[in-house]
Amino acid sequence: MSKSFQTRVDKILKVRNSLLCVGLDPDPAQFPRAFRSVSKTTATKRFLDGIVRATYPYAAAYKMQLAHYLSLGSTGLDLLARLTKRIGPTRLRILDVKANDIGNTMRFYHRAAFDKLGFDAVTLTPWLGWETLEPFTEDPSRGFFVVAHSSNPGAPDFQEIPTPRGALWQAVVAEVKRLSAKHHNGGVVVGATYADAVRVARQLLGNEFPILVPGVGAQGGALSTTVREGVDARGRALLINSSRGILYASRGPDWLAAARTEAQRLAGQINQLRAGLRTP
Repeated sequence: MSKSFQTRVDKILKVRNSLLCVGLDPDPAQFPRAFRSVSKTTATKRFLDGIVRATYPYAAAYKMQLAHYLSLGSTGLDLLARLTKRIGPTRLRILDVKANDIGNTMRFYHRAAFDKLGFDAVTLTPWLGWETLEPFTEDPSRGFFVVAHSSNPGAPDFQEIPTPRGALWQAVVAEVKRLSAKHHNGGVVVGATYADAVRVARQLLGNEFPILVPGVGAQGGALSTTVREGVDARGRALLINSSRGILYASRGPDWLAAARTEAQRLAGQINQLRAGLRTP
């Protein structure tokens, strides 16, 4: 029997000694000046190849936001499939699509993300009901991260609506834990810009359930609070995503070295923060 997704996450975080997730969200308008003389597709390919090469020693995971690739048309999807192969299975490959639809449609999302594009996990939302997520919840070898509390300013508009089970986002976290009890393949997304949410999510989930945390860096989330409140008792089960802070650390000729330095700095800082909290 194959190992569960949660077991695989824990092994990768332990072996890599890193909680860093690098967000590969290319924006050609932000690329270094050296790429202005080539097409967007060529520039994106070369830029992402460089970022992966520069950050690979420090990353435990990579997350790709689908919209950034769809904007390139069919070549963007080809680029996604190429990236997952280049990254390989020793790092987690997460497709950020926040998908939710009726069950039949979700089966096509499942097939596209895992069988065609080569990802290990996807981000989902539960708005149409929990049964719509069954194609993902019933696959123990692949993972899913349900958006519970996002990092954007408007997150509380719906996510903090009171329910008998606490705020709506807390009910979502509790349900993800229940749905993952059999196959151990689920996690949640909680934005670093709402530090109390990271703490409460960990309390609700306990150990082993991974939390994917955007919002550190450009969005202003506090790294120290995120690490302190987000890791489990072993000092793991947390993926801290940084996209723009690493990708665009420099737009000059030193862009590759700058991305490497920022990834190394952030991964090292995370490790320093978690070193004395719990026993890894």
